[in-house]
Amino acid sequence: MPTIFDKFSMTGKTAIITGGAGLLGKQFSLTLAQAGANVVVADLNQAAAQTQADFITSQGFKAEAVAVDVSDPQSIDALVKHVKEQYGRVDVLVNSAAIDPKFDSTHIDGQVKNDFEHYPLAAWNASLNINLTGMFLMSQAVATPMLEQGRGVIINICSTYGLAGPDQRLYIIPGEPPKVKPVDYSVTKAGVLGFTRYLAAYYAGRNIRVNALTPGGVFNDHSTGFVNNYAARTIMGRMANIDEMNGAILFLASDASTYMTGSNLVVDGGWTAW
Repeated sequence: MPTIFDKFSMTGKTAIITGGAGLLGKQFSLTLAQAGANVVVADLNQAAAQTQADFITSQGFKAEAVAVDVSDPQSIDALVKHVKEQYGRVDVLVNSAAIDPKFDSTHIDGQVKNDFEHYPLAAWNASLNINLTGMFLMSQAVATPMLEQGRGVIINICSTYGLAGPDQRLYIIPGEPPKVKPVDYSVTKAGVLGFTRYLAAYYAGRNIRVNALTPGGVFNDHSTGFVNNYAARTIMGRMANIDEMNGAILFLASDASTYMTGSNLVVDGGWTAW
């Protein structure tokens, strides 16, 4: 008799993770590989994707790296064609690729002048192109093989800033230059939820499930001032650890969530509860 653990198994399934070399993308790809999936680490940064795929295989799991530009339909078509030829199916797509201005110590560059009044149109368009259009193109490309095989799962990565406006007070830190979380990130992440609901409803009765995962802030070598500001705003009093979205991604990708579509799974330490 199958157990609950069997429902979480990804054995024999193939999963594409866009942005698979990113902060959370690496966690998603490793998690699904550990659960038994054939994982395709898809990222614009081929070298970083290869490093992640090599790490996964060194742990005894299945993964390969494929370069992809989610804003380029030809690049996406080449990726999906390769996956179908290599594995015969596409079971899961995790849309994790996104432009997300960071403020940790490794990303302190030109990210300080993001004020709305002077925000560049080029930056706005770039975020729309990757965060929304890229998600649209990737989902469109995997839909045909999913329909052909009679099932599929699409998971779109959202953000708490898609649910609520950014609390810009988080970025006011004594002794540091003023920072602003820019408008395009919130707008595109809010759009992710609309896209998720549309696609789930569109595929009603065709066994393609579409859900969103909304992570809270994940610690990544942020300054003490930012961490303290964030912790004070969150019920659990801290930022997320890097592996605390892994259970959620496996739940959504696996048969443990077969009665779930059009939903948004929020893992934010209580950020949006008050």
